[in-house]
Amino acid sequence: MGAPLVECVPNFSEGRRPEVVASIVAAIEHALGQPILDQHLDPDHHRSVITFAGSPEAVRAAAIAGLAQAVECLDLSRHQGVHPRIGVVDVVPFIPVRGVTMADCVALAHQVSQQVSARHGLPVFCYGEAVRQAVYRDLAAIRRAVRTVPTFPTPDYGPPRPHPTAGAVAIGARDYLIAFNVELETDALDIARSIARELRAAQGGLPGVKALGLHLASRGTVQVSCNLTDVRRTHPADVFHAVVAAAKRHGVRVGRPELVGLVPTPDSTLGFDAATQASLFPDEKILSRRLRLE
Repeated sequence: MGAPLVECVPNFSEGRRPEVVASIVAAIEHALGQPILDQHLDPDHHRSVITFAGSPEAVRAAAIAGLAQAVECLDLSRHQGVHPRIGVVDVVPFIPVRGVTMADCVALAHQVSQQVSARHGLPVFCYGEAVRQAVYRDLAAIRRAVRTVPTFPTPDYGPPRPHPTAGAVAIGARDYLIAFNVELETDALDIARSIARELRAAQGGLPGVKALGLHLASRGTVQVSCNLTDVRRTHPADVFHAVVAAAKRHGVRVGRPELVGLVPTPDSTLGFDAATQASLFPDEKILSRRLRLE
């Protein structure tokens, strides 16, 4: 069956200084004992998404090391970006890949939460399958509470106040997720937001889809930014074709699609024409092939 494998995909609130992200990656790789699988930087989101995998113990150490480096070199009070975030490390999910159960990843999430809250004085909210307060199962609920509640919400670990420069962090366990964005050839943010509403599962759209309409200042366009949380029922191609259809109704054209991170299996790539499939999903973007699970 092979050695146990856990995937981790932390999101850091830095997308404009590659050298700073490189220092975070270096800390992760040193603790992990091997290279990361992928990194994605976006200056408009002002966010980087780092993907790595390994044994549960190695991944635990790497997540703690990456978070420590981010707390040291990032400052949330100076951060401006279009993507929602609650801290310099916004979210740290653990995903079971092979020989590991979801319960194992929940335990891992709680271990990391205890260690980073104690070491850095950082408030930690647990989400997904690692949730401790039912209201915070969904990551968006944590962000809403941190942003809108008059007093800082009670975290699961750490002090009941944000860290002065690092904010807070959400740490959890979940199944595979695909982050997939589609750019529109317009700067009309209301159109992107309207299409995002159409796509959201919560508003009757595609199963397992969460979506936002965002402005990309560096490109002079807008984007429909999506998380696909049910990758067995909804593939990136389903989202892309839905955006194309909705954009046509609004009288705008669709620009380039964008994959953030990796997809779990080749099945995730189905539904695109051959050229798009080849450019969006080379073998290095397919987790099962990177880890030689097929």
